[in-house]
Amino acid sequence: KQAEKAVHQKKEQSKTKCRKARRRHINLVAEFNRRQKKNIWLETHIWHAKRFHMVKKWGYCLGDSPTEKSYRACYRAMTKHCLLQDLSYYCCLELTGKENELLKQLARICSIDTGLTFEEACCLSGKFEGSLNLYRADRYPEDMLGPVTFIWKPRDGSENRQLWIWTHPALKQDMLRELKAVFQCSEPEEIYISEPITTSIQEEKQMDVVLSLGKKRKKEEDKEGEKAVPVKKIIGDGTRDPLQSYSWISQTTGVVISDRTMEILRYRLIGPLSHSVLTETLKAASLQTV
Repeated sequence: KQAEKAVHQKKEQSKTKCRKARRRHINLVAEFNRRQKKNIWLETHIWHAKRFHMVKKWGYCLGDSPTEKSYRACYRAMTKHCLLQDLSYYCCLELTGKENELLKQLARICSIDTGLTFEEACCLSGKFEGSLNLYRADRYPEDMLGPVTFIWKPRDGSENRQLWIWTHPALKQDMLRELKAVFQCSEPEEIYISEPITTSIQEEKQMDVVLSLGKKRKKEEDKEGEKAVPVKKIIGDGTRDPLQSYSWISQTTGVVISDRTMEILRYRLIGPLSHSVLTETLKAASLQTV
């Protein structure tokens, strides 16, 4: 039994590759994709993983506390310079439909007694972002769902408008369930499969090539592997089952509810130089008329 165990261990050890092979770009991408199956990574995950203690919450892998004493540097950046935070783990729900119908139904889950509503003129124009507390339909002041932030897409001359609502991932399912009930939205006939499924199939093909059973690659195969463009991982959503639909439509009102989580990245800039950083980073595109 000991001899068989030793032979088995040797075979297992032969599967492992050297560090140079593991650090190839295509192998790194395949490994990163495999590690994201349970907990989703943000776009800035690699940067945070080198400098922060990471925690797994709400289906994401997030930076919790810095490994170095950088509290003074963060405070100095907030008061004198600019500090950026990655809030892409916040869930985004998109509502599309006629403006009157959207405002009519949204008025049932908020109240003017609490302050700002979806009908505020400055927010309705799309120039400013608003924040409010949502409640279950016609249940104010009881059954509070939680705080959200929202922004309207500026008017383009048509009756249809787009509204984006951001909520915490812990509140997403309750918010989504209430919005679907208010607008009477049901799942569409065609079930949309999220894109991480297609990438996972390609991941397995890559891993089969990478973890071949002890067969040495030829130099030509190595060159082809290095030249090959690895499949870019589409991060997806850590709060939704990959087989679950992400778009619902109402047959009576025509309102469409779409889950845009991780499709729209969200960053927060804090500090007096935030505006100057944005103006230096973002360049306005020239308008082209057809």
